Amino acid sequence: MAMIDGLDLGTFGIYTFDFEHQPLARIRESARELEELGWRAVWFPEVGGREALTLAGQLLAATDRLHVVNGIAQIWAREARTAQGGALLLADAHPDRHVLGLGFGGTPRPGVRPLAAMAAYLDAMDALQPAPTAAPKSPVRRLLAAYGPKMLELARDRTAGAHTYHVSVAHTAEARDLLGPDAFLGVEHAVLLETDAGTARAIAREHLTPYLDTPYNLAKFRRLGYTEDDRSGGGSDRLVDDLVFWGTPESVAAKLHGHLEAGADHVAVQVIGTPPGGSSLPSWRRLGEVLLGV
Repeated sequence: MAMIDGLDLGTFGIYTFDFEHQPLARIRESARELEELGWRAVWFPEVGGREALTLAGQLLAATDRLHVVNGIAQIWAREARTAQGGALLLADAHPDRHVLGLGFGGTPRPGVRPLAAMAAYLDAMDALQPAPTAAPKSPVRRLLAAYGPKMLELARDRTAGAHTYHVSVAHTAEARDLLGPDAFLGVEHAVLLETDAGTARAIAREHLTPYLDTPYNLAKFRRLGYTEDDRSGGGSDRLVDDLVFWGTPESVAAKLHGHLEAGADHVAVQVIGTPPGGSSLPSWRRLGEVLLGV
């Protein structure tokens, strides 16, 4: 079971950018349908201007059972006091349904060491004690976005576990070895329900291109064994096929299970190729049939 401090997120969840571009009424409708389809968890980033904890609260309020995971809330977007206060309120309002995923995120910050910044942020959060009347019965659950060994160790030692993004199955195995058997490992993976190789890889390259030249992703891809040639031209076929699983729902599902076999507790499935303002619901429905048994 995909447990994080007692929460069962299910083996597979949904990771989506859709909610960055939709009006709130449509977001609520999508969240309710995900819940009805049997998905137990939805993950979303903080990149396009939607404030992470506010959106989490809206998704939680729109549903009854769905677990909502920030993947991630950027530590530069709010002080540690604000993040802790918001997470405490969500834990009180929606017990045992919210997970606060934290990450360095955003644009590079010259002279700032991500590991030290994250450790200091966690220190500041841990130093805050809510007033007795404000302390929720449900605890705040935290994850860290982590790829390299030291950040994975920090995730293991200071939070419930790690959340990875755009990694290979081989990285999942390495992360599990470093995290040990008890820490939670949630893995995002991009998918595309397209069977034509040329079309699928073109869409995948469009999705991956913004990630191929940023400093933190460059370091990650080097650790994963990808060369400069792999990262040029929008990504080699090897890199593209490792980071975006495409094909029929059945073939995509089989590839996603590779992360579970490598040690992931939970796989958050990101459907790509949906234009801003559009909806990935048709693909979520098809994937639900093969991943959720519904």
